[in-house]
Amino acid sequence: MTHTTAHAYAAPAPKAPLERTTITRRALGEHDILIDIKYAGICHSDIHTVRGEWGHETFPIVPGHEIAGIVSATGPGVTRYAVGDRVGVGCFVDSCRECDNCRAGLQQYCTGEPGMTGTYADTDRHGDFTHGGYSTNIVVDENYALRIPESIPLDAAAPLLCAGITLYSPLAHWQAGPGKKVAVIGLGGLGHMGVKIAHAMGAEVTVLSQSLRKKDDGLRLGADHYHATSDPATFEALAGTFDLILNTVSADLDLNAYFGLLKTDGTLVQLGAPENALTVAPAALFRQRRSMAGSMIGGIPETQEMLDFCGEHGIASEIEVIRADQINEAYERVLASDVRYRFVIDTATI
Repeated sequence: MTHTTAHAYAAPAPKAPLERTTITRRALGEHDILIDIKYAGICHSDIHTVRGEWGHETFPIVPGHEIAGIVSATGPGVTRYAVGDRVGVGCFVDSCRECDNCRAGLQQYCTGEPGMTGTYADTDRHGDFTHGGYSTNIVVDENYALRIPESIPLDAAAPLLCAGITLYSPLAHWQAGPGKKVAVIGLGGLGHMGVKIAHAMGAEVTVLSQSLRKKDDGLRLGADHYHATSDPATFEALAGTFDLILNTVSADLDLNAYFGLLKTDGTLVQLGAPENALTVAPAALFRQRRSMAGSMIGGIPETQEMLDFCGEHGIASEIEVIRADQINEAYERVLASDVRYRFVIDTATI
């Protein structure tokens, strides 16, 4: 099979509006699958990247790492998927495959060369610049695609490939479940998935948000409690309460105040990417043997586990589907926190 043409939306330069373009996908290799993309979620990381906020990037960039679609062709050696299968692609499309982490199914923490290959704005093992999901198709090695359960609509499944796994991984790793008290800081694209998944795991879930504006939503999504962090009384009332706190926001929070909400041996996991460095007072960790940790998406096995879990529990992202010509407007709305809770592009409109 020859190279495939795809229509796409790309950022031509840092901070420039995205515009319609045409890109070329590589020819199908032995273990490649061609995916007709149906829907692509808009992640805050997309905005950071195309605005040049995470360092030097090569432009133009086609963003998008929350991809849901249908297999339309397969390479001769493909065994995992067949034409017509419902599949997803997340934040990476390859890794070294040989380091200890890759062998353990933790490809997101690949330590070999060339390392984890991002779905967009990266260079793959073929020497090609990767372009993401704001496009009509993509070619991916079958070992880096995920199967989407029939019970999840494709449009609502797309954000699970980043937002869903970003929350599922720490909840699973720190064993959220019955008898555990979990707090989620922020009820946005990440946070709302944390509430849904933690609730389905059986944990007692609390949302910690700047205000009570989204309280009704939070309770509807599965939270047992909802508190405003703008009220100092919240930190007094909840002192020493939680086994696990997941910080999903990218704002510059005073994390030391949140450490006081942890039980003995409790952990605060940082998931948002604030612009400035975080300041942690050692004494906040010394007391009650508290921990601070980070977590980044999930490997291929865990991402499939997450999708299967969501399929079994009827979990999907809360979305607003948009046309491709609304992407730039959607970016502005994301920055203004004017979305409940994830924009998803209908790629048929590209």
